[in-house]
Amino acid sequence: MSRISQIGFPGLGIQPFSVDSVAFTIFGVEIAWYAVIITLGMIMAVAYCMFRARQVGISGDDVIDFALLAIPVGIIGARLYYILTKLEDFPTFRDWISIRDGGLAIYGGIIGGALAVLLMARIKKINFMAFADCTMPGIILAQAIGRWGNFCNGEAFGYETDIFCRMSLNNFLTGYETLMVHPCFFYESLWNIIGFVLINIFYSKRRYDGQVFVAVCGWYGLGRAWIEGLRTDSLYLPPIFGLDNLRISQVLAIGIFALCLGFLIYHAVKKTDKPLYVKANKKG
Repeated sequence: MSRISQIGFPGLGIQPFSVDSVAFTIFGVEIAWYAVIITLGMIMAVAYCMFRARQVGISGDDVIDFALLAIPVGIIGARLYYILTKLEDFPTFRDWISIRDGGLAIYGGIIGGALAVLLMARIKKINFMAFADCTMPGIILAQAIGRWGNFCNGEAFGYETDIFCRMSLNNFLTGYETLMVHPCFFYESLWNIIGFVLINIFYSKRRYDGQVFVAVCGWYGLGRAWIEGLRTDSLYLPPIFGLDNLRISQVLAIGIFALCLGFLIYHAVKKTDKPLYVKANKKG
């Protein structure tokens, strides 16, 4: 369904302009910018993985096989994660499968995709951690690109603010009232781009398989923990131990960051330095 938003950045001198959530129509079916941008992100992630995978002897054909399983399973995981946090909003099976109405969660996508990659790695006898190193930087690049789909939908914004980069927004999510809000979609996109650049600067210095994978997960967790606290559309956990208003993604992000930091510190102190995986009989 087409959604028109009036968006501006007054602190940057950008006056409000109209953004339509629909990119084009094919045979009467509306194709959203969100879908187009997410697809672009997936293509970029696969292309990046091919580039890195060839450096360790994993062929382009192998990468395509991984992608053909991981992408659909990742989408299913992203949908299930979202549904399970808001079961009351999905009473019928049709509601469960109607992803055109929105409702995907990145953590579910990563979990589902990771399980698919783990299965395929076992089938192809490829080191999972080595392949994860090739893949994860492309995932945060895809997430950086994908957040602009949220921009086109006029969503994933934060509380009202007067910060210099504030975004003026007027659409059905704001009750057609113009609000000055944190552009959380932009914060996360920028954070992920910085992480992507940094990890590629230091990529050649990795000392063991899985180091890049864990570093990227930690970087994403750190940024998401901060950004999620600004958002107004978070999914919340039920009260636990007398605590309420706990954001699911924020709690998960903090946990991921802590685990990844602990892992990296442990291996830094231990001075882990293992031979990096290279697949025998290089192809492609």
